[in-house]
Amino acid sequence: MPGGKLRLPKIGDVAVRWSRELPSEPSSVSVIKDAAGRYFASFVVEVSASPLSESGIESGIDLGLGHFAVLSDGRKIDSPRFLRRAEKKLKRAQKALSRKEKGSKSRAKARLVVARQHARVADARREFHHQLSTQIIRENQAVYVEDLAVKGLARTRLAKSVHDAGWSSFVAMLEYKARLYGRTFVKVSRWFPSSKLCSVCGAVRQDIPLSVREWTCSCGAAHDRDINTALNILAAGRAERQNACGGPVRPGASPARPVEAGSQGSVAA
Repeated sequence: MPGGKLRLPKIGDVAVRWSRELPSEPSSVSVIKDAAGRYFASFVVEVSASPLSESGIESGIDLGLGHFAVLSDGRKIDSPRFLRRAEKKLKRAQKALSRKEKGSKSRAKARLVVARQHARVADARREFHHQLSTQIIRENQAVYVEDLAVKGLARTRLAKSVHDAGWSSFVAMLEYKARLYGRTFVKVSRWFPSSKLCSVCGAVRQDIPLSVREWTCSCGAAHDRDINTALNILAAGRAERQNACGGPVRPGASPARPVEAGSQGSVAA
């Protein structure tokens, strides 16, 4: 309904704040309450693809922790670290919660304070992902990313930083927006040695510690670790795309063996 109202069966008119206009008539609606006590109306609508004009630009993306994303054109997107920035407030709120008596009204209020802090972090992260993914899809005709082992990384000492980055949700946004706007999206195998491969001559360096951010290949090419990785992802993604279209099989170095953990070398950037 217009005028900030939503009519729900068996309930009637409910006051709402619309986040955006519905693209078409909804077929159903679900009302959801989150941990912070907020109610959301989720609609099922039919959306047709809206292809953008051809851009002629393709981009490989290396996702990391030092920088959230490094693009093959050399751009580096800083990691906002929303959770890290909110840690002090969260610790205070959680400490106050732990002091409340279980089952009391004051504990219920303190729990809501903690939940709302987490909700602010999640909302800010989601907004950042939406803005960046939309910008990348609009600028590029094809986007290539590495198929990261996020679940495995979330069990390491990097777990908090990995969860803070939210790579999985960002990649999911890239994928569905690529379909919506008529762009190409390809995931490159996590076993491809993107961080160890020279993007100039194709030689694979056996060992590059995470502390090494710049290195020089035996062919004389000097590399920024992250940009070199993004360039390799771009090349591998193009090859995967050609293979899918019946083109030649990818040339160059053989994929990394599982014990090399090639993907982990590139993500903790």
